[in-house]
Amino acid sequence: MYIFLGNFSLLEICYVTTTIPNMLANFLSTRKSISFVSCFAQFYFFFSFGCDEGFFLCITAFDRYLAICHPLHYPHVMTKQLYTGLVSFGWSCGFILFLTPVVFISQLPYCGPNVINHFLCDPVPLMMLSCSEDTTTQFIYSTFNAIFMIGTFLFILWSYALVILAVLRMPSEAGKHKAFSTCASHLAVVILFFGSVMVMYVSPGSRHPVKMQKFITVFYSVITPLCNPLIYSLRNKEMKAALRKMFGTEQGVHEYK
Repeated sequence: MYIFLGNFSLLEICYVTTTIPNMLANFLSTRKSISFVSCFAQFYFFFSFGCDEGFFLCITAFDRYLAICHPLHYPHVMTKQLYTGLVSFGWSCGFILFLTPVVFISQLPYCGPNVINHFLCDPVPLMMLSCSEDTTTQFIYSTFNAIFMIGTFLFILWSYALVILAVLRMPSEAGKHKAFSTCASHLAVVILFFGSVMVMYVSPGSRHPVKMQKFITVFYSVITPLCNPLIYSLRNKEMKAALRKMFGTEQGVHEYK
């Protein structure tokens, strides 16, 4: 579990690094510009890392399913070869899959205006800048989003449905509590990430107002990665003790007096 979480943490560092430094530089600069190549490089890496994040959430869900539903078989199934292969798959698959949408969108005719009403090179504003409406590219992009996001989300829900059924059959209350606490943090991260992304890219009216697009993008590109370390840290005993101490300071001082 910690091998997958470590890779997920490194992935999130790469994920936010593709957009936030440039976004902060634009806030402080009077000349807010980005070259065509840099724009599509940001587009490719940001969404490839985001795609990899979805795959790692699936891998972690599968790992929790094996650990809770088949604990005796777990050491024999989750071998070094398997988790190495899963980590390699999680890192590489997004970069391979996202080549197709990036190539198709970059080949659209752009003849002006060249102003993106966004703080990052998002595919929807980029396609809106094209001189001609290419329905084939839009269809491929929408189909890719739907298959990836809905497919990974359903896989995670299926894994945790089996986990919940297995936990409910446990005779020990302590075992139930430990299993639920292990899965709760992961489920919270899944809901934060997929909830905002699916509203943006899979909802029937994908062409949201510009302000709404920016708000949703800030949520899944900045706020969610910011919350994830805190969510996972809540399982740590030292973290829990520090929070109890912080929120119980006044009570502790009162009792001491």
